[in-house]
Amino acid sequence: MGLRERKKAKTRATIQQTALRLFRERGYYETTIEQIAEASEVSPSTLFRYFPTKESLVMDDDFDPLLIEGYRAQPPELNPIQAFRRAAREGAAQIPDEEREAIRERMQLMSSYPELSAVLLNNTTQSVGMVAGLIGERLKRASDDMLVLTLAGAISGTIISSHLYCVHHPDADYIETIDEALALLECHFRP
Repeated sequence: MGLRERKKAKTRATIQQTALRLFRERGYYETTIEQIAEASEVSPSTLFRYFPTKESLVMDDDFDPLLIEGYRAQPPELNPIQAFRRAAREGAAQIPDEEREAIRERMQLMSSYPELSAVLLNNTTQSVGMVAGLIGERLKRASDDMLVLTLAGAISGTIISSHLYCVHHPDADYIETIDEALALLECHFRP
């Protein structure tokens, strides 16, 4: 990345980290966009350029491109679940520890507020489509093929179940839980 892109990434990260801190300290409902912008030392319009809604401060991350690139790089002999699991592990290895904690915090917020849970459900539907596209590429089948959609739904459901597990088990590592859950799915997958 060039200097401009690094500055944008740093600003984006600062805004999101500040928002999470304020949500933790004051509560999600009690924290305003203006307070987040002020604490981040940006204008509200700058904040909205990076995060178009208050919900996006919790929901948005930059991990999908990592996952997509990692999935496409997996050897062709891996089945779709093995490829996804390996791509998820490799992508997770690139996430710094402080960002892992932010993921947990974001997941807890998503399960605590109805607005965020609704956005999570919508994002999950979009994720199934993204995963179906990747699986379709790997299997050389259409993304709306029943097998492809079933595998995409199973993988996405596994991630949701990992999220729920971590909400009820606060000491569990979110990334390790996803890997463990995908391993269980992989054990029961028969190509």
